[in-house]
Amino acid sequence: MTDDAPRTPHTDRWDVKKLVILRTLRERGTVTAAAQALLMTPSAVSQQLTNFAKQLGVPLLEAQGRRVRLTDAAHLVLRHGEAVFAQLERADAELSAYLRGESGVVRVAAFSTAVPALVVPAVRALRADRPGITVRVREAEAAQAYELLAAGEVDLALSLAAHAPTARDPKFTRVQLLADPLDVALPAGHALAGEPDLRLADLAGEPWIFGGSGPWSEITTAACEAAGFVPEQAHSAAGWTAILAMVEAGMGVALVPRMAAARRDGVVMCALGADRPVRHVVAAVRRGAEEGAAVRRVLDALTVQQN
Repeated sequence: MTDDAPRTPHTDRWDVKKLVILRTLRERGTVTAAAQALLMTPSAVSQQLTNFAKQLGVPLLEAQGRRVRLTDAAHLVLRHGEAVFAQLERADAELSAYLRGESGVVRVAAFSTAVPALVVPAVRALRADRPGITVRVREAEAAQAYELLAAGEVDLALSLAAHAPTARDPKFTRVQLLADPLDVALPAGHALAGEPDLRLADLAGEPWIFGGSGPWSEITTAACEAAGFVPEQAHSAAGWTAILAMVEAGMGVALVPRMAAARRDGVVMCALGADRPVRHVVAAVRRGAEEGAAVRRVLDALTVQQN
């Protein structure tokens, strides 16, 4: 080995239990008193310290009349030992906090509208109540979110229930978060904009704006068909900014989840009556991980956001 090669610490020399015995001897003054404090026999204390001296390669005790005293080397060892004890105390405190769910890192994958509506408020609440918990957020639609969850790259995945694993999937546990109502976005001057008991069927003859494919197309089509009509798709868009801009321009109407609604002066958001459709939002974790204290804290914070 060259002089500039990295040195490997001799970890086999250091024994925390024997460090405790040495420290107790320093505090109590005699082998007998140290043995009593440690619930050991004096001979066992002496043997442990003799072995420790051999491990370290330095004398730790020297005779002083009928007693022993610590050598300078022993005091040097204990000076470093105190730093070890302090670090172990910190580690123990952090581990206890982790087990109580007061600290830890939880990685969350969530679809786009869930991030501002659910995840961000939950993070704010946790910062106030559980500042030791760090939430790392990754925007991802359902397919990617569950790939990340299965691969262990995130701890929690949020999606619409229709695109989540079934309750029978052995890999995941599903947690129901909320039922998100779907409101109708109408142009501000629309004849039905102030209707108190608006039903989806009242809009059967309107031009509709929704995505050409994917989950939102399916949700809109299914909701309208449940109300007794097939919507005429006048325009296709996937983003809420584009959809609401077209509604504001009077180009059509659209179903918008309450979580995703953004205020626009030229758009009136109308709650539907008895046939109001909803979309269900769920969280999923790897089966068994829901017992983790930090994950449980994040799930609780997400659930509170619907109230």
